[in-house]
Amino acid sequence: MAREDAVRCLRCLLYALNLLFWLMSICVLGVAAWLRDYLNTVLTLTAHTRLEEAAVLTYSPAVHPVIIAVCCFLIIVAMVGYCGTLKCNLLLLSWYFGSLLVIFCVELASGVWTYDEPSVQRSDMISLKSRMPNYGLQRYQWLTHTWNTFQTEFKCCGVIYFTDWLEMTEMEWPPDSCCSNQYPGCARHAHYRDLSDLHQEGCGPKIYSFIRGTKQLQVLRFLGVSIGVAQILAMTLTLTLLWALYYDRKPPEPTPLDPPPGTDPGPLTITHGPQGEAPKSGNTRLAEAWSNAATTSNGHGHTQFEMERLS
Repeated sequence: MAREDAVRCLRCLLYALNLLFWLMSICVLGVAAWLRDYLNTVLTLTAHTRLEEAAVLTYSPAVHPVIIAVCCFLIIVAMVGYCGTLKCNLLLLSWYFGSLLVIFCVELASGVWTYDEPSVQRSDMISLKSRMPNYGLQRYQWLTHTWNTFQTEFKCCGVIYFTDWLEMTEMEWPPDSCCSNQYPGCARHAHYRDLSDLHQEGCGPKIYSFIRGTKQLQVLRFLGVSIGVAQILAMTLTLTLLWALYYDRKPPEPTPLDPPPGTDPGPLTITHGPQGEAPKSGNTRLAEAWSNAATTSNGHGHTQFEMERLS
């Protein structure tokens, strides 16, 4: 009874862990997709600079294709583990344990291999100005779109200040994406009348803060550590459940009076003893035979002991 309660508790814990695997894997995929979108924007603006190398070192463990593939595979493994726990299937649970072990090793190796602290300084932000002269050119429409998207999303303008656009390009006023309230011609209107309508903070510090790590990256790291701890716990519980199920399925050891497996004990026979005695079954005769054999053995042993004393 106690073992049945323990098995039921193990199954409930594995149900909860598999549900947790699904939720955490989906969260990792969602946050990684969001970071990958912004990372592509930052890499476009920081191309051929030290900031690009620092951004790759910081975010490659989070958005690496291996991590994305592992999370997708973990969702499938969690489904198999749920089915194996539900049916108490030894084969599915064994495959579930092996898959979790492989995934954990891959995650650990990937984290150790790709971890590196980026060496970036605030002075490196000045290198972003080298990308500004190409803004608005026909052959660099993709760069123009990237600048506009970044300045709109992060609410910044220029690298250090909005005057960088006037310094590095032939423009007479900043792009309209620098306006806090965007509409066609808003930058021109703000430049000549009210500069407070422009974003006062440069995009350089925003990019520097992004490379040093965002809240989303911290959440992703926390989820990665949580998944690793949950995998260790799930593997431990799976091994315990496998042992309990295997122990329940072991055949009981035969007793000395039981016939060997695979033999027919034969039908019970009823014999008649002397008059006045009830008929005895085959099992009763077998018990009496064991008793007589034991008595005879004791008698022989006693006689031998008396002869030794006389001699």
